[in-house]
Amino acid sequence: MLELGRGALSKMSAQLGVDAQPVQYGLRLGELDVPLNPLIGQKLRLEYLGEIFCSHCARKTKKSFSQGYCYPCFTKLAQCDTCMMSPERCHYAAGTCREPSWGEQFCMTDHVVYLANSSGVKVGITRASQVPTRWIDQGATQALPIVRVATRQQSGFVEDLLRTQVADRTNWRAMLKGQAEAVDLRQVAEQILEVCAEGFSELQQRFGLQAIQPLSDAQVLEIRYPVTAYPAKVTSLDLEKTPLIEGTLLGIKGQYLIFDAGVINLRKYTAYQLAVQQL
Repeated sequence: MLELGRGALSKMSAQLGVDAQPVQYGLRLGELDVPLNPLIGQKLRLEYLGEIFCSHCARKTKKSFSQGYCYPCFTKLAQCDTCMMSPERCHYAAGTCREPSWGEQFCMTDHVVYLANSSGVKVGITRASQVPTRWIDQGATQALPIVRVATRQQSGFVEDLLRTQVADRTNWRAMLKGQAEAVDLRQVAEQILEVCAEGFSELQQRFGLQAIQPLSDAQVLEIRYPVTAYPAKVTSLDLEKTPLIEGTLLGIKGQYLIFDAGVINLRKYTAYQLAVQQL
């Protein structure tokens, strides 16, 4: 048995594959970033060591909030506020942002509204700097940026408008069962923007033409994942219920490891102390 590393778990690193290669993943444990693609087909053991340390303040906590935070940080950090899930509710302009300097860096910056195909077409938003990482984390096999906006709140308003026509969530079980059927995302985008033209124009009038710009020349990105076999039935593995998980790694998609024994969303266990061995 070979120990690959131990430490505080973070979401997997992911690099877009080049020359038709799949996404290259790394398992991050503290300062370590263990290449995962070479381990596909190998038997691994994940062991939860029973401790969680807040990913912000390093305080020991019995429970992780908002993927890796202790309760005090969860209640005071801007990155844990409800407007992160509902950006149209951003209250920076009202002067009540929990951390104005953080908001200036992460929210008052260019964002992209996009269409992605992971378990079917969905609309989503991300910081421009997070393209294509956001799409990889969602397990999208196709993605197309369709609108660029000046702030996170504006992206929320555009998304809210477009989700009257298309879903805004990924069916993670369907995503893990195989490749989504290819879709003409450009055609879908044109149809949605045409139906929503009046509302889109109103947002441009409200915030300015330069603040909300359609990306008519953007190209569809095709993404491949390192998966040798998809599960016929998706069984979710839980480190809280089963602190020791063993199985043959069949692939990686989104932030999920796909084992012959089931699948596990590693991002869910951010800040958990974990040991990983190759059997």
